Amino acid sequence: MKKLFLLFSVLFYCLLSESVVAGVTVNGVRSWTAPERTRLVFDLSEPVKYKVTQVPDSLLLKLKIFRSRLNAEIPAFNKHKVISSIATNPLNTKSVEIQFKLRRAVKVKSFQLDPGGRYGYRLVLDLYEKKQHDKPQVVKKQTRKSNKKSNKNSNKNSNKKQTLAAKVSEQIALKKQPKAVKQAPPVLPEAAKKVRGRDIVIAIDAGHGGEDSGAMGSNGTYEKDVVLEIARNLKKLLDEEGGMRGVLVRKSDYYISLRKRMEIARKQHADFFVSIHADAFPDPSARGSSVYVLSNKGASSEAAFWLAERENQADLVGGVSLDDKDEVLASVLLDLSQAVSRQVSHEVAQMTVRNLRKAGTVHFGEVQKAEFAVLKSPDIPSMLVEVAFISNPMEEAKLRDEAQQEAFAQAMLAGIRRHFHRAPPPGSWLAMRYKPKIQGRQYVIVAGDTLSEIAHRYQVSLSRLKDLNQLGQNDIRAGQVLKIPADS
Repeated sequence: MKKLFLLFSVLFYCLLSESVVAGVTVNGVRSWTAPERTRLVFDLSEPVKYKVTQVPDSLLLKLKIFRSRLNAEIPAFNKHKVISSIATNPLNTKSVEIQFKLRRAVKVKSFQLDPGGRYGYRLVLDLYEKKQHDKPQVVKKQTRKSNKKSNKNSNKNSNKKQTLAAKVSEQIALKKQPKAVKQAPPVLPEAAKKVRGRDIVIAIDAGHGGEDSGAMGSNGTYEKDVVLEIARNLKKLLDEEGGMRGVLVRKSDYYISLRKRMEIARKQHADFFVSIHADAFPDPSARGSSVYVLSNKGASSEAAFWLAERENQADLVGGVSLDDKDEVLASVLLDLSQAVSRQVSHEVAQMTVRNLRKAGTVHFGEVQKAEFAVLKSPDIPSMLVEVAFISNPMEEAKLRDEAQQEAFAQAMLAGIRRHFHRAPPPGSWLAMRYKPKIQGRQYVIVAGDTLSEIAHRYQVSLSRLKDLNQLGQNDIRAGQVLKIPADS
């Protein structure tokens, strides 16, 4: 009797174990379409074993999830650019197969994610459109020089840096001009060419997106949604500005990796990068806006990263290739570029903080420094704006309000406008707009100008500027025409 009981116990344990293993459920299927890929996310009760198969000479993709069962509706893919249809095929009681009929050939990447935020275990499929010119990637061999040798030559390199710095500083200052030529502008009369310059490009990064929803308010507001609306507002305002243009890094609801956001800004030849977020804190009473720039530590670590990877970087610092530069010159280029970027970043951030006071409460009255990844591009000045605390119910309501969304965008525009009117990049329309006329050197004052800034811009003394224009005090008005003293 004991043996029989033991036998039944063993059989029961085996059946129970089998049911546990086969009890993994697919609880949800979500998808996002980005410009470069379609992402499919399968929400799981726990990790699974799976297999992805692309059927040769056909547009059929199969996903087999072992020891699992489907407990979710499959979304319809009507008029999708990559997926024609999707169907499930239960292979047996322990596994499920999902079949995708595709419109065109794709490259597939798949991986699993552990629980994070409001999500549990996930299986992710990224479908990238195959291009006709796709070729196997050639990995360039990287070599490392001996640290010992570097230490011996440190003094020599330091002197070489100082010599090279003077030679490359002008190249850094003019770094945007060669890329603007690629826009292939229409042929203009000679007179028009003299006054027409390129737009100043502002890359606008709406934080999070897709399966990364960011923080969530108590009333169900997602950070990814409200910051995208504010980003669209800022783009609209910038496009209405003379000589400026906004570019959205993320145009709709999809995920982009942090480094990819930087790459998109660089491909757009951005003069400035602003990342928009909504803060969250366990204490729901926390409120107000904050503005961040890259910390010293973050800048140093990023410089080290770029130098280590420069063999594969063909377009690192403002269009200057580093793959044919020695270690010292590459370091000089990075030092100069980072110094300029950090100075501009801080100036724009400081002006933005002041203007955010008009849009509501400011959490930190001064610019903060942090190591946010999206701020680390060495050749593009950048700031990150936490517009409000979505964890505060009152501020959550403000984030959903269209008028308040525009007010946040106006505050950021004011900070950006203020800086680039004071110091427009060479070759830009604003730089040409404010360039003194050859005959009778003049300058038309714009909102936010001060006499000391104008004097500094044209390298003349403040007293000479005031005497020539018979100004008894520092009060000036927008639209007023100033005479600029001739060079002494």
